Amino acid sequence: MTINTSVFESGIDIIVVGSGFAGLAAAIEAAEAGVSVIVLEKMMAPGGNSVISDGGIAAPGTTYQIDAGISDSPELMYQDMLTAGEGLNYPELVKVVTEGANEAFLWSRDYLGVKYKERVDIFGGHTVARCYTPESISGSELIKRQLARLKELKVPIFLGTYVRALIQDEMGRVTGVQIIDGYRYNQSNIGIERTIPAAKAVIVASGGFGSDVEFRRAQDPRLDNTLKSTNKPFATAEIIKECLRIGANPVQLSRIQLGPWTSPDENGFGAGPLFGDYVVLPYGILVDPETGNRFVNELNDRKSLAEALLKQKHPVIGIADAAGVKIADWNLTRALEKGVVKTYNSLDDLARYYGVDYGALKATLARFNDMVKKGKDNDFQKPILNEATTLEEPPFYAMRIWPKVHHTMGGLQIDVSARVIHRDQQPIMGLYAAGEVTGGIHGACRLGSCAITECLVIGRIAGRKAAADRI
Repeated sequence: MTINTSVFESGIDIIVVGSGFAGLAAAIEAAEAGVSVIVLEKMMAPGGNSVISDGGIAAPGTTYQIDAGISDSPELMYQDMLTAGEGLNYPELVKVVTEGANEAFLWSRDYLGVKYKERVDIFGGHTVARCYTPESISGSELIKRQLARLKELKVPIFLGTYVRALIQDEMGRVTGVQIIDGYRYNQSNIGIERTIPAAKAVIVASGGFGSDVEFRRAQDPRLDNTLKSTNKPFATAEIIKECLRIGANPVQLSRIQLGPWTSPDENGFGAGPLFGDYVVLPYGILVDPETGNRFVNELNDRKSLAEALLKQKHPVIGIADAAGVKIADWNLTRALEKGVVKTYNSLDDLARYYGVDYGALKATLARFNDMVKKGKDNDFQKPILNEATTLEEPPFYAMRIWPKVHHTMGGLQIDVSARVIHRDQQPIMGLYAAGEVTGGIHGACRLGSCAITECLVIGRIAGRKAAADRI
């Protein structure tokens, strides 16, 4: 949908930049508050990186947990996030996210109608299971529901609309955007330049910069083009750079998360993470193919896992068995059809395929199984889950695992009202932000499923606060 200027000739109160989880949540809340809203998306389809996520959301104190006998609270989730973040998180922002997590989850389920699986999962760094996945196992389900609600609210979403600059008045207040209307990705000579005023505010929800190799490498020189990314190729830094140009304060830009459950044998996010994250890490093991040995607590947080993988200097092998796959209860058909995950009738066959010493691998599994029986991992202190079984029931499942750039924890500094903060530590009037474009919430490491929680909690706050903004 390209822009018809008549849409904003009568005045637009709020412009939302980006159509992922955070941007759409902000747009819904602003429209519900009774102000006029438009959403601008540079690509020709809405959703950004959000549509390729697994859709998992973390929340404490839910009825799902109560039914499963799991004791949890916002305070415990808060502590888990600070522990994983190595204390670099902005505590006031983490508190907002954890205290709003349950409401955000219920908002997605009861208000938007997302259907979740009747299960609670645990990922590395969480001390209890508090993660919920849509029945579709895709973030596209939430995006579809958000888009449907915006259609009901008559909020237009303009695709192929590239925001090239923020407009400010003489007092520094953000009063609109300059765009390229009719933009096509990687075709800079296409489109018409326009200016769109915003009477109240601009909400930036443009996502992270995981696919912007030059920008991410400037923050962390290790992250050059030899590392793939789970992100779509258009996850780049132009909006962050524009916000920095007008004085926004950058927060922890070098804190870039690598996904430690991805396969080098496929591009993008792919099908492998469903096996790596949901099956191997909780119920299987990671093995160095050169030694046949384990080398890490598989249920460690993402940062610790990724660093351990990089130290191996080559892809490792994630191994699970039929019992683990059954307990995890995930459909691996796509990963198996792609050949990313492979099956073997015996451990000997698996060892031979990956060039692992069979005797060493057999000894590793025997030791691991003995510790599972005793309920304690004396080697790496991996939590032995109550439902965990020994790893010995064929067929065996395996996948090569190597990190990919996944999430950028750093970004724009915001306050608890989602206002973007200037370098002088004052809010930039008329400018709000939510989602991966912001920084400070996750610190050194984001826990699994906390991104969607953050997007919904902070996105909704941004929409409400921007709608109430007084000029």
